[in-house]
Amino acid sequence: MSQLMYGLITGFLFGFLLQKGRVLRFEKQINALLFKDLTIIKFMLSSVVVAMVGTYLLVDLELAKLSIKTTILGANIIGGLLFGLGWGVLGYCPGTSIGAVAEGRWDALWGVLGMLAGAALYAEVFPAMKTTILTWGNMGKVTLPQLLGINHWFMIVPFVVGTLFLFRWIEKKEL
Repeated sequence: MSQLMYGLITGFLFGFLLQKGRVLRFEKQINALLFKDLTIIKFMLSSVVVAMVGTYLLVDLELAKLSIKTTILGANIIGGLLFGLGWGVLGYCPGTSIGAVAEGRWDALWGVLGMLAGAALYAEVFPAMKTTILTWGNMGKVTLPQLLGINHWFMIVPFVVGTLFLFRWIEKKEL
């Protein structure tokens, strides 16, 4: 039950931050895709940096354990293309479409319905995909630092520093 509560609290806080950051707005989404307003890029990168540092700090302090999922390149590439196509056509990504509907933006309801239809379709074709797409480029349960044979902090620190430099550049360019 405590895990469910942690998930509920985390989801509520993330939704609150999405709303306060104004990234649930269609105009912000489209302008992000056109590289005219990088608020969403900054929001996403901030989330990735905080999660990356926090997760690996907890793992190193033995307060958490990673549950690595299998890396399957074919599925990741196809899934990424479908995600990008849906975001580009609808103007909302999955998380922001749910948040936008919660704010009363009914145009985003198409995205929510699309996600439900996509999940149903995925469930139907999953058995056939087990011998096709879900085997293409199966690399097993591996992380990028493991693949490169380096400590994860040798990737995290440069990523954080690079993100900070990118943020500074974006602010100077006023994007």
